[in-house]
Amino acid sequence: MPLQFVYSNQDFVTDVHQTTGNCPRMAPTAFDSAIQVGWTDKMAGGLFRYSLGDLETRVLPGPHGYVAQLNIQRGQERRKPQAIISIQQEFNEKQFNFNKINPDEIIFEMMKNKEGSGSVNEQGECKVVVLVNISPLEFGHCLFVPDPSCCFSQILTRFAIQVGIESVLLSSHPGFRVGFNSLGAFASVNHLHLHGYYFDHKLKIESMPVKPLLPEKGFYSLMDFPAGFLFYTEPEMVENIARDICRVTDFLVDTNIAHNLFLTRGCPPCDRMHSEEDLRLRKGIRIALWPRKSCFGAKEESAFNVALCELAGHLPFKNQRDYDLTTENDVKHIIQSCLLPHADFIRLEQQLIHHLMDLTTQSC
Repeated sequence: MPLQFVYSNQDFVTDVHQTTGNCPRMAPTAFDSAIQVGWTDKMAGGLFRYSLGDLETRVLPGPHGYVAQLNIQRGQERRKPQAIISIQQEFNEKQFNFNKINPDEIIFEMMKNKEGSGSVNEQGECKVVVLVNISPLEFGHCLFVPDPSCCFSQILTRFAIQVGIESVLLSSHPGFRVGFNSLGAFASVNHLHLHGYYFDHKLKIESMPVKPLLPEKGFYSLMDFPAGFLFYTEPEMVENIARDICRVTDFLVDTNIAHNLFLTRGCPPCDRMHSEEDLRLRKGIRIALWPRKSCFGAKEESAFNVALCELAGHLPFKNQRDYDLTTENDVKHIIQSCLLPHADFIRLEQQLIHHLMDLTTQSC
């Protein structure tokens, strides 16, 4: 039987700051230890497709601070991604899914204490299976799969979003990140899952300026490239923010707009900051959401794919030449080609504002 990891709101870590210089890092939490020890043991046990050592890393010159990493083996050894033809594609039990994995790949089953609110949602989801990604991007790369036996397709639910946010809050490491690729946005498997991994490099998304859209709902627009939206939450508002994010992603699915999500510790939005110290705060969670052009068909593994990592500023390269020669302008050009045209983005922004406002009015 897999290890059970049970948590409650009391386990959330709030006194996290961006580490600088010789500042000591906080001790790992029980959540961090469970992932790191389990992941390391399974790597030593030969469960992965390749051994992940220290990855060659460089920061591309330029104001965006893109962090490039060379991971040739991931491009060569990972399982062939599924061919995706629709953002609303149904789950297919005949294709690879997480009910077919080696059970030894499971690190633990994660469940919220039933005395904590939000432990079970209306769809009956109550547990998350956390398993290693056997073709890892970085240290600790794991997958969060809401009750695999339910066979949910790769469409976000409120429960999945809440678990993603709470997973970041359970870690004391400011570099623990969680993300999601929708169908049509380089999801590899049509079975609901989120990615989690440790990335010990500062990303601009952690402190990027934002424009308030509906600040009372924690909803903002990113003011720098790449164009997208941002939600911000601290522990006491997680359930409400997860609900509103799900309302937005449901709208995107209903209108056939592919999207990527990236969750990270980050400083409060500009309308909540009052000092330079606030820039170092990592008490809350920033959830970046990028609507984008759809990309269907199987992934081209030799290409520079734009998914959750790349949009957030983490660039995993699969060959030495691209890693050595790609510039910040090259990256911006490739990412821009995947984003919605400006006029479409502005139209969507207004639609989402009205959508969230209408839902608020209906619930009153």
